[in-house]
Amino acid sequence: MRELVRTGAKGSSREELYQAQELAYDAVEEPDRARRNMFARKALGISPLCADAWLELSNLRNLSPEARREYLMRAVCAGELAIGERSFAEDKGNFWLVLETRPYMRARYALAEDLWFSGSRDEAIGHLHEMLELNPNDNQGLRYLLLTWLMWMDDDAAARRLLVEHGQETSTFLEFTRVLLAFKENGDSETARKSAATAILSNRHVARYLADQKSWYALSDYYSPRQESEAAWYAERLGFAWLRAPGSIEWLGEQMTKEPAQNRDGETLH
Repeated sequence: MRELVRTGAKGSSREELYQAQELAYDAVEEPDRARRNMFARKALGISPLCADAWLELSNLRNLSPEARREYLMRAVCAGELAIGERSFAEDKGNFWLVLETRPYMRARYALAEDLWFSGSRDEAIGHLHEMLELNPNDNQGLRYLLLTWLMWMDDDAAARRLLVEHGQETSTFLEFTRVLLAFKENGDSETARKSAATAILSNRHVARYLADQKSWYALSDYYSPRQESEAAWYAERLGFAWLRAPGSIEWLGEQMTKEPAQNRDGETLH
């Protein structure tokens, strides 16, 4: 692929890549597995720089782990080459907002997950860090997955840094993880209690879900803010981290009974 771009050979033009991308979209929308495979291979026959086509092939059934990894690496390489070295540098900080970068970002996300589940966890985490540098707006929600992985690795320092980077976000996922880290660091401290009071405002169901491990499963990948579906989603992904901190779940339940609640600046909310 790199030689294709260097020489400007057939399959490297913008027009060919556009045609290939349209077929890749057809593959994604096609319910029949055989036809998806056909569309993806046809796309690559037009331009091997079509990252989404390589990504589609990585989802073929009965692939060996090595074959799947090869397809994913080709997808990332194709996406990078399709963007081009100059645009890659110029668009850093705005990836995903530029449509041409999306196949690359999808492919790299898939590669990071494959690395994680195969045991190459430091490498997987490195990919997510670099992707967040390319796209600080994080349209893919990588910060949530990265935070989960960092907590799994017991890297509290890196998790705190990530939370500081997203200090203005008051989502349930980040707020309750701030609470856990504060409790792990200083136990039943004023900082932890204030953090808990703020987090509870984002979702009053989380403490109950964390206390019942049988409820640690999300019914779908979709949830509504402040609702039980969000609490189940959080418990499924980060309940393990609370279990690793003895007494944290019971302590959080106690905080539910305390009033008045406070915002993140320590001001009482009436």
